[in-house]
Amino acid sequence: MRVVIAEDSVLLRDGLSRLLTARGHEIVGAVGDAEQLVAVATELRPDVCVVDVRMPPTHTDEGIRAAVTMRATLPEVGVLVLSQYVEEQYATELLAGNTSGVGYLLKDRVADVGEFVAAVERVAGGGTALDPEVVSQLLGRSRKRDVVEKLTPREREVLGLMAEGRTNAAVAQALVVSDGAVEKHVSNIFGKLGLAPSDTDHRRVLAVLAYLGS
Repeated sequence: MRVVIAEDSVLLRDGLSRLLTARGHEIVGAVGDAEQLVAVATELRPDVCVVDVRMPPTHTDEGIRAAVTMRATLPEVGVLVLSQYVEEQYATELLAGNTSGVGYLLKDRVADVGEFVAAVERVAGGGTALDPEVVSQLLGRSRKRDVVEKLTPREREVLGLMAEGRTNAAVAQALVVSDGAVEKHVSNIFGKLGLAPSDTDHRRVLAVLAYLGS
C-alpha cells in the first residue's frame, strides 16, 4: 500500500516509515505539519494516511482537524489517527459520513507491531480500526440517547467489539459464546438500527457509525 505519514516528531516519523517499509509498503510522503499533510494527500492520493493528532503550529488539534477535512474532501483516502488521548468531538466527526477507511488508535496502547501494521492495512483496504478505549468513551457519551435504549447490554457489547474491527468469530471468542449467538445479536442490532440488507453498504460499519453519531 502507499502511505503518507504525518508526525511532527522526526524520530517517530522515521520509525513509522522504517516499520512500514520493512513490511513491504511504500512511504510516498512523510510530513511534519497538517498543512503539508492535506497538500501531499491531495496531490498523491495515497491508500492511507497515518496522522498524529497534535501537530504544529499550536500542537493541539491540527492533525485531527486535517483528518476530518480529508474524510470530507478525499473520501477514497484511508485515515488512521494516532493520539495520546480521546478527543471526543473530533473523533465523532471523524467517524461520521463516509463509512470506510477510518481508524483511531491510542499511542500508549499500540504495543504490538503486527497489530499496528494490520490496523494500517485494514484502514487502507476500506475497513475500520478503533481502539477499545475510543469505543468505550464514545459509547459512554451516547448511552442516554434513544438509539441506545433499543439495544440490550449484550448487543452493546457485540457492537463495541464490532467497532474494534472484529469478525463474528472473534466476537464469539471474546464473549465466550457461539458463532450462532453472535450472528443473532448482529442481526438484531441491524434491525433495531434500521439497517436493511444492501449490496453496496457495509452494514457493520454503518451500525457503529449510527450508534456513535446518534
